[in-house]
Amino acid sequence: MTHPRPVRPAPRRRHLLPALFALLIAAAPAAAKELARASSPGGVLTVVLESQHEGRLAYRVERRGEAVIAPSRLGFLLGDGRLERNLELAGQSASSFDETWEQPWGERRFVRNHYNELRAGFAERPAGGRSVGRRFDVVFRVYDDGIGFRYEFPRQAAMDEVRIRQELTEFKVAGPATAWWIPAFEWNREEYLYSRTPLSQVAVAQTPITLRTDRGLHLSIHEAALVDYAGMNLAQGDGGVLRAALTPGDDHGTAVVRTTPFATPWRTVQIGDRAGDLAESNLILNLNEPNRLGDVSWFRPAKYVGVWWSLHLDTETWSTGPRHGATTANTKRYIDFAAANGFRGVLVEGWNPGWDGDWFGNGWRFDFTRPVPDFDLEALAAYGATQGVHLIGHHETACAVSHYERQLPAALDLYARNGVDVVKTGYVCDAGDIQRQDREGGPVVREWHEGQWMSRHHQRVVEEAAKRHIAVNAHEPIKDTGLRRTYPNWISREGARGMEFNAWGQPPNPPEHEANLVFTRMLAGPMDFTPGIVSLKGRGGQQIESTLAKQLALYVVIYSPIQMAADLPEHYAEHPDAFQFIRDVAVDWDQSRVLDGEVGDYVVFARKARGGEEWFLGAVTDEAARRLRLPLSFLEPGRRYRAEIYRDGEHAHWRTAPFDFVRETREVRSTDTLPLVLAAGGGQAIRFVPL
Repeated sequence: MTHPRPVRPAPRRRHLLPALFALLIAAAPAAAKELARASSPGGVLTVVLESQHEGRLAYRVERRGEAVIAPSRLGFLLGDGRLERNLELAGQSASSFDETWEQPWGERRFVRNHYNELRAGFAERPAGGRSVGRRFDVVFRVYDDGIGFRYEFPRQAAMDEVRIRQELTEFKVAGPATAWWIPAFEWNREEYLYSRTPLSQVAVAQTPITLRTDRGLHLSIHEAALVDYAGMNLAQGDGGVLRAALTPGDDHGTAVVRTTPFATPWRTVQIGDRAGDLAESNLILNLNEPNRLGDVSWFRPAKYVGVWWSLHLDTETWSTGPRHGATTANTKRYIDFAAANGFRGVLVEGWNPGWDGDWFGNGWRFDFTRPVPDFDLEALAAYGATQGVHLIGHHETACAVSHYERQLPAALDLYARNGVDVVKTGYVCDAGDIQRQDREGGPVVREWHEGQWMSRHHQRVVEEAAKRHIAVNAHEPIKDTGLRRTYPNWISREGARGMEFNAWGQPPNPPEHEANLVFTRMLAGPMDFTPGIVSLKGRGGQQIESTLAKQLALYVVIYSPIQMAADLPEHYAEHPDAFQFIRDVAVDWDQSRVLDGEVGDYVVFARKARGGEEWFLGAVTDEAARRLRLPLSFLEPGRRYRAEIYRDGEHAHWRTAPFDFVRETREVRSTDTLPLVLAAGGGQAIRFVPL
């Protein structure tokens, strides 16, 4: 067999290789050029701004010299083209800030706000027929536990009205990670169980999204100060990058329309070694503007009961008729129960016209300015006042939001006249089905719950309520982004699967649900979860996947300045030992600490009551039983405490023995270590009383 003769290249072609390499090098993107950098006060985090190929802007984040966020691009897709190329640094400045401010209510009384700020101004080289380039600033605030950045558009001739179709903001996590997330743009709003997947398998996620890198670092990506803007979601891009996906508006693909000057919400990344570092971070609150309302002492954190769980059990109804829950007699019964047990509020749903028939499909029939005939609002408010109990109002819109707004001033005036100082609002409909009507009789267009129009609506409700000294607890809400700092009457909200899914959900909330919420949804802010179902049964006897002790621990674990004792009074009478903790537990705190925990597995919280010396502990676990050793070093040294312990019994299990429950006391000091025994699906609650 013969072999082909090798062919040698001609000498003249050999000289083409260096020229070819030179051509490829010339055509390759230029190396990124560093433009500016800033580090956190303690030197833990560093943000670097850089210019990439074609004058594109990018940022990266390092933690103690190691990459956390790899180079990630910044920019916009506007109504008249892209704003991302040909950007030149026009100037930069740096500053530092350090203050300690006081929350009127919250997880902790005093909050330190300590950051270094980098402001970089950019100008676009004129292109595309423009004689003047567009300008904007990027502002970074760098904390030891995370970063926030936003775009600021000054007033300028080149851009008066800005129409944003999409942000081109990216978050490229450096290295593989595990993600805990819920989907965006699905029909059931935020009310989904959390998925745990590799970061590479995230599709389109809502924020906050929580990540744990393969190196063990914990991150949460979210936003702060969502005002007059579309909510941000995150979509998977090439190479594992997460890209901003703004919630659409109704205007032909435009998500945001603003007039300069304006600023976007802050895009946030919280970073910590422990999962508990995320839950202890104040980053989201600190990136919001200070209190604009002044003295809000008229709002008092408190516990409440109400006509609610029976409606989800379907033993009573929202609609009028023989099973109507919101009657004068039934509400008076709840007022008496609240007064007897030291609870301040009574929630009543179904009190106003519009619930009869298909309320879900026709919110335009709701009347928020008068009660139904069998509910005497004025008499009940007066009776409650004699007992130290306030009615909690309820405004369910069924997403006929423009119809609600037209009645809003009169509806809130009605409440104010009757001493109703908290209102629960609701927006029950499929996502993307908010009904907007700009003029009476005009066309109805559809909006998303987290679009710009609804951002404006929620702020309008909160501001109108504040004028009348009324606090707002929003259900089916726009996401929480820390605006409770600016508007301290925005006290709580839903925005996740709450307790009602245990009444009728298929499936009900699994044992891991609350340990997921702490490190995901709860990073955004307070949640009206409505704990305390001591009967452990839903509609038709559906079993709640929890032990009795866990229901008590939720009062410490799931934070809200208003906490509902959600079960029926007769069920609490059947479990007096457990009910005692619900009566005793505080709702407002001087300090809050995460003592232990992992995302979706378990968590242990300790909180000190506001203005008092008592501490409360709550621990919950998933489907796995756990035994933990808990140092009590958070207690004041040198003092003795009576630990009132509410725990799972030896054989407790959410499926087979949920009512195996022990209440006991022991004397402890800060030098002691306490064993925590958590059954499968279980928990433990403790009250520490100084002796």
